[in-house]
Amino acid sequence: METTLHISPNPETAAEAAARRWIEIARHAIAVEGRFNVALSGGSTPHRLYTLLAGAPLRDAPDWSQIHVFFGDERSVPPDHPESNYRMAREALLDHVPIPGDNVHPITARAAYIRQDAWAYGQRLRRELPLNEHGLPRFHLILLGMGPDGHTASLFPGTCIQHETSLPVAAVYVPRLHTWRISVTYPLLAAADHIVLLTEGDGKAPILARVFREPPEQPMLPVRRVAESHATEWFLDEAAAAQLPRRESR
Repeated sequence: METTLHISPNPETAAEAAARRWIEIARHAIAVEGRFNVALSGGSTPHRLYTLLAGAPLRDAPDWSQIHVFFGDERSVPPDHPESNYRMAREALLDHVPIPGDNVHPITARAAYIRQDAWAYGQRLRRELPLNEHGLPRFHLILLGMGPDGHTASLFPGTCIQHETSLPVAAVYVPRLHTWRISVTYPLLAAADHIVLLTEGDGKAPILARVFREPPEQPMLPVRRVAESHATEWFLDEAAAAQLPRRESR
């Protein structure tokens, strides 16, 4: 699958480039289909991107009434918890744009009912989104980040979700974090129109070098599995890209 690298001088310009691409995909989807379906990522990296989308001039670029926001994963915490991906996105972006409340679709992730909640979110996606030929929900855009172990969304190396081949959403226990999460799966990611990965900082450079190693290491890192099954666009800063074999943007 084709991989496109956009390498920027610093985290601010990397986020700006990713935000412009986000807006471009959104406006195209609205023009063609009358609606833009996007799955947001959590963690610290996309915060700057969300802040840019919430401020001038990008805030007024898309028609927010035609945007539906979903989430790629969620921690098993209440929606107002400091570690909630939904809370971060709400405080950085959703509270500052004119998006209807009914257009925001957070994940309920209760530890005691984690598998039921994962199933329910998968069914919600099937109701809200168009389905591809395999019956999988199709996003216009899924925004992802990457952890220092090569995980993306909550697809952690060595966890049971690595073997999911049919469900769009699944529960996953992450032993090293001693916690449950809910995440989109590889089949759902493969069904998306666009995947954008935003990664920054010198702490990500060693794992990026492993991701782009030829041939790939086995078992394949989760983020590499995504890139192998879908054309991906990477938005990196110079620090994250420092150990890549080819440094030019393409």
